Amino acid sequence: MDSNGMLGKIFLKELEAEAPASRKCLERIPMDLSSWKPHEKSMQLGYLALLVADIPRWIRAAAEIGEVDFATWKQPEMKTTTELVNYFDENMKAAGKALQNTSDKTFSEMFYLKDGGQVLMSSTRGGTIGSSINHLVHHRGQLTVYMRLNNIPVPSIYGPSADERTF
Repeated sequence: MDSNGMLGKIFLKELEAEAPASRKCLERIPMDLSSWKPHEKSMQLGYLALLVADIPRWIRAAAEIGEVDFATWKQPEMKTTTELVNYFDENMKAAGKALQNTSDKTFSEMFYLKDGGQVLMSSTRGGTIGSSINHLVHHRGQLTVYMRLNNIPVPSIYGPSADERTF
């Protein structure tokens, strides 16, 4: 990390602040409900949970590689809740290491989202990482709605939930 590695520390602090609540949600997802969805146009519960677990991998890719190509970006199939949580933990660890080792200059370089080499979107790596953390929070929020609709206790996230009155 160069002497200007403050951005990585800031992103890491924000990502780490969101990790415990995200992990608590993932720990409660029963994979036997993975195909459930609240509406025909909605994502399946298992895919949504996998997306929450996978977003830290996007952050690592933005920091280290500068691109994600859907043609080569593969997600593993999760058969158990333990596999899902372990996948999240591995991705968090890798994202943390990447953020700690990325220079501030690198965060101003470009990130490209591609499909088969065709650029779908571009942004700075820092902009992509910031929006990816927001993306994680957004999809975790969706996940809590799916949990509620399936009578899965929703953990405390930013304050008490109806299922957990204490922190």
